[in-house]
Amino acid sequence: MGYDILKQAPSVIQEFLIYIGNVKGRSDLTVEEYFRDLRTFFRFLIKDRGLINKDIDIDEIDISSVDIEMIGSVTFTEIIMFLNYCKDERENNAATRARKTSCLRDFFGYYAVKVHKIDHNPTDALEAPKIAKKLPRYLTLEESLKLLESVDGEFKERDYCILVFFLNCGMRISELVGINLSDINSEYLLRIRGKGNKERTLYLNDACINALKDYLRVRPVEGIEDKNALFISRKRGRISRKGVYHMVNHYLEKIGLGDQGYSPHKLRHTAATLMYQKGGVDIRTLQAILGHSNLGTTQIYTHIADDQIKNALNSNPLSSV
Repeated sequence: MGYDILKQAPSVIQEFLIYIGNVKGRSDLTVEEYFRDLRTFFRFLIKDRGLINKDIDIDEIDISSVDIEMIGSVTFTEIIMFLNYCKDERENNAATRARKTSCLRDFFGYYAVKVHKIDHNPTDALEAPKIAKKLPRYLTLEESLKLLESVDGEFKERDYCILVFFLNCGMRISELVGINLSDINSEYLLRIRGKGNKERTLYLNDACINALKDYLRVRPVEGIEDKNALFISRKRGRISRKGVYHMVNHYLEKIGLGDQGYSPHKLRHTAATLMYQKGGVDIRTLQAILGHSNLGTTQIYTHIADDQIKNALNSNPLSSV
């Protein structure tokens, strides 16, 4: 968990963040998102209650005064007002508001039920916003091949290996940047640390093995900050999420897909879709490969196939007769 995040939080929020990070095993990214959501909530509360000059910008409000007494005084109405503020003033979409709702439920549930430091839980009757289910976007097989063929430049072996890993293994960007040399054994089994620090093993296929061998031949070894990191940045440190986003977007732009909403996460969707539709991988196996804890999350890929079947049938010239 990021030490800087803890330093920014008052002790009552620090306690909760340590709990969800160390005890519940939530990822560092989730801990950071929860901190930002709680900071925004208490900034709203402080301003709404008139505890600070109304002319101060809400994003500049100090939350160091937040204590257990304030937490225990929060009402259901104030939480609803906050979520309305997020929708109307901050223009948060349903998914973002659903995450904030989940954060507040976990936070007040912790203090009301887990450690019994407040008398009531103001989120007991709180419902999450309805989120419209969207089919994930993905590249076609032809677009995927075109993306791989577009790789060039000083770091072409590294970039090609990263794209091959995304498109063949369906890993998350956080999983990819976290890969260590020691995570790959002599049999080319790759240990992945997923959400909540859950580990799974992936069997690298020939494309991944060949791309990895080509990259390791040119991977820098001198002046490396993290000698165990697999993918190295231009500055000779572990490549960052931002660096991977920039690299992927660069090649997407090269093949004319730069402005169509694709991203490294869409490459994960691409891998899953191609395995399910073209490779005949069953849904349970796909769940294990992707590291989904809930089968329902994986089943979105069956919906893609169903949607394509529906479109194919509707394209029949006799469909409107």
